Amino acid sequence: MEISIELVKDLRQRTGAGVIDCKAALQEAQGNMEAAIDYLRRKGLATAAKKAGRIATDGLISSYIHAGGKMGVLVEINCETDFVAKTEDFQTFVKNIAMHIAAANPQYIRREEIPEEALERERAIYRTQAQDSGKPQKVIDKIIEGKMERFYSEVCLLEQTYVRDSDLTIKELLDAMIAKIGENMTIRRFARFQLGEGLSSQSSSTTASSSVK
Repeated sequence: MEISIELVKDLRQRTGAGVIDCKAALQEAQGNMEAAIDYLRRKGLATAAKKAGRIATDGLISSYIHAGGKMGVLVEINCETDFVAKTEDFQTFVKNIAMHIAAANPQYIRREEIPEEALERERAIYRTQAQDSGKPQKVIDKIIEGKMERFYSEVCLLEQTYVRDSDLTIKELLDAMIAKIGENMTIRRFARFQLGEGLSSQSSSTTASSSVK
């Protein structure tokens, strides 16, 4: 099937993939744009898996300040070389991740980082809710499993839906970027600050202590 230059350009703009990859994807999908995008995503996942074992020690620490200085984010994302760290694509990616963190407020990067006691607390809440409904134990177990998956998607950065594209998770966005730049990348750590966060509870505690005295 003959693939037009316009189709290739359109796919490049939508995915950021190279010309050769875009043309191959469109040929595989017989000119169907959405199918071609899915093909590139699957290829991105395969490419990312191949590069996952490579050490990424370079990269960038970036900041994002939002809401007139009332919220800020610091994030460190690693790649393999200084050359990639200096590219516009990589720096834009890091900035976009910082903006996402500001908007979505993740608590962890991946589910493996969540303390076991926090997981047990969530499971206990879901178990109580399910048991109150009177459903059979097998059904309750499935309900708890489903709610835990939703919990992960809310608090884990890599499992969150990207705020700028509801069709992508952050993990899928990262994998696509790995496929594009040809190096392993990792989101190593982040910190999110909100002006006055935690002060109200401290103030209440101080007031209560003063009242007791």
